[in-house]
Amino acid sequence: MISKSLFTKLGPQSIWIVALLFLIAAVVPLLNLALPESHPLHVPSYLVGLFGKYLCYAMLALALDLVWGYCGILSLGHGAFFALGGYAMGMYLMRQIGTRGVYAHPTLPDFMVFLNWEELPWFWLGFDQFWFAALMVVAVPGLLAFVFGWFAFRSRVTGVYLSIITQAMTYALLLAFFRNDMGFGGNNGLTDFKDMLGVSLQSDGTRAALFSATAVALGLSFLLCSLIVNSKFGKLLVAIRDAESRARFLGYRVEHFKLFAFVVSAMIAGVAGALYVPQVGIINPGEFAPANSIEVVIWTAVGGRGTLFGPIFGALLVNGGKSYFTAAYPEYWLFALGGLFVLVTLFLPKGIVGVLSQLRSAAQKQLGQRASAETGAKPEAAE
Repeated sequence: MISKSLFTKLGPQSIWIVALLFLIAAVVPLLNLALPESHPLHVPSYLVGLFGKYLCYAMLALALDLVWGYCGILSLGHGAFFALGGYAMGMYLMRQIGTRGVYAHPTLPDFMVFLNWEELPWFWLGFDQFWFAALMVVAVPGLLAFVFGWFAFRSRVTGVYLSIITQAMTYALLLAFFRNDMGFGGNNGLTDFKDMLGVSLQSDGTRAALFSATAVALGLSFLLCSLIVNSKFGKLLVAIRDAESRARFLGYRVEHFKLFAFVVSAMIAGVAGALYVPQVGIINPGEFAPANSIEVVIWTAVGGRGTLFGPIFGALLVNGGKSYFTAAYPEYWLFALGGLFVLVTLFLPKGIVGVLSQLRSAAQKQLGQRASAETGAKPEAAE
């Protein structure tokens, strides 16, 4: 009964997308671990890590689509939530190094020993436990989003002004995390990770497990977002996006709905950052760069905002193109990215997935009209 209700609420398309992500989570690691390198279907370990990184980016784009595509909040600071989740996981991984570091200190990371720190800062306490780090991965971005959103939405800051403020927030965090006395590694950030949950991060099995975890997390995030946008709450989010003043006139506390969506989106971005760090092997203040948040907007726009699947497709497409062009034509990549964004803005305002959906709807409507015309013509022929 519950599964039938869930299927009805989500729709078959969403169910198929989630099932596909779960299938990918099982098949790709199997092709990597079970098949020999000489086999034509073998997936190399470096590709497993690369695809895992793409899926993290797809989760970040999905998080942005929840607030931009369905609530009209164009955030240019979602890279900050992604980076905070990454730093929370990086702090846990640094605590796992222990005496295997360059300076062999039992509790202090190498950069703290190098900077003559005498004891571990209070905000590093607890990160030797995975459960605490996992809690901080969602709590820290969620808390920042709650505080920021509480003041911004209650003050009715909207449009381009809200976008500028979110970009200012991530730039302020960039400058703060660059400082050595902040206790987060300064410009170099956190790196040289050894293991996670007692398992080496360099092993093929760990890379495959992280890929599977990322694909499953993306599927669950897509499921959560689908449940939100297909509910009455989601319909109200769309109403706020299209006519916020009218929603206020009807008596809805608009700021509460926007705040909830913003916090959930930030938490999803934090989880994406936490899964990104062990697969890439480093987290530094560069992840806070405003340009990173702008790239997420481009992924979402290219795929199609307000579609959930579109941002996932856009993130995979753009980052796949980035990997190719930066290797083959590195000097032209930024021009290609800018041109792509201009092209989509002018000619594909609904993105690739949105346009394809429109074409499919138009084709179905045309077929329906043709079928109605044929059935209407048959009685006349009979007479």
